[in-house]
Amino acid sequence: MDLTRSPTIALAERRIAWLEERQRVLAQNIANADTPGYQPRDLGDFSKNLAGAFSLTRTSGSHLAGSGGSARARPDRAAVDRTPNGNAVSLDREAMKVADTETAHALATGLYRRWIGLFRTALGRSQ
Repeated sequence: MDLTRSPTIALAERRIAWLEERQRVLAQNIANADTPGYQPRDLGDFSKNLAGAFSLTRTSGSHLAGSGGSARARPDRAAVDRTPNGNAVSLDREAMKVADTETAHALATGLYRRWIGLFRTALGRSQ
């Protein structure tokens, strides 16, 4: 049995991957801050993405099909201010999102390391 494949480790890995993708999307937004007509993008909420990971079985044709969450970037609906050239990127808002994402990433990687450390301690191995 592979103890590192626990649900806790899988959740931490999934969260880290989502945060890395969000950081990439936010970096694109910042890079396009001067692009005329650019609409900033962001990922959907992680909890909604996580909920889409569990598939439900349709037992009847009359049941509604689930939407299924995805980590695809979507237009950021919070971006309401536009410059005269149509660009809606707010560097202040994007910088706040980057900082929040960085903090969440540090937390997730810290938890991941500590969980692995618990396994090492239980096995009698030093860190």
